[in-house]
Amino acid sequence: MKNKIKIFHLVMIFSVSGLMSSSDMESVLEIGRDNQILSAQSQDKIDLTERQTDKIVNEWKAVSKQVEGLKLYNEQKRIQIKAQLELMDKLDEQLVQVVVMQRQIPPLAQRMLESLESFINLDTPFRIEERTNRIDLVRSSLAKPKVTASEQVRQVLEAYNIEAEYGRKIDTYESTLTDGTVVNILVVGRIGMFYQTKDEQSSGRWNNDTNSWDELPGSYRKPIRDGIRMAKKLAPTDMLMMPVIKGEV
Repeated sequence: MKNKIKIFHLVMIFSVSGLMSSSDMESVLEIGRDNQILSAQSQDKIDLTERQTDKIVNEWKAVSKQVEGLKLYNEQKRIQIKAQLELMDKLDEQLVQVVVMQRQIPPLAQRMLESLESFINLDTPFRIEERTNRIDLVRSSLAKPKVTASEQVRQVLEAYNIEAEYGRKIDTYESTLTDGTVVNILVVGRIGMFYQTKDEQSSGRWNNDTNSWDELPGSYRKPIRDGIRMAKKLAPTDMLMMPVIKGEV
């Protein structure tokens, strides 16, 4: 019975095979090959899509990092800009103050120069021509529009420093008395001003109260001579016994 069934199946298969022509079989095979090609192409497309997707994701990650970095950078710049704006406001305020000060400096320099001129007129009249010429020179400089405020102050302060230096040194120079006598003048700081004739036979001191010279006794001839030598750097600095009017020092 079983053998009969097997034979029947074989007969059926051969019968079906017999029903299909060779062209039909080729078509079936062609479809199979086409399906395989389409399947391969689909896989390639899938692989390509995956690669493109991976590339896009990586690019997105890189751009995201750049964006985060730019956010931090922008935040820092905002802080810096805010600080700079605050500094600009302060500088604007200081600039206004500077402008006000610049306007006040020329009158101040002028008043300082006038005070110094008054001081010189009341002071012991040593090197009086040199000192008054210096005042005139500074005054003419203050009148020039091209001279800056800082330069005006510098010149006035320099004149003050020179006057202050006179009070800290011994000075000597040649001059002429009202009677035409040529003498050596000795200035000991602002303690006193003395003269001595070229032959060292006559000496005197300036009296600010009478605005004239007082002749000194012969005992002061040597101290004045020594003082003149010290001022000329011909002798070492030493103590001098000089006459001083009470209340001057």
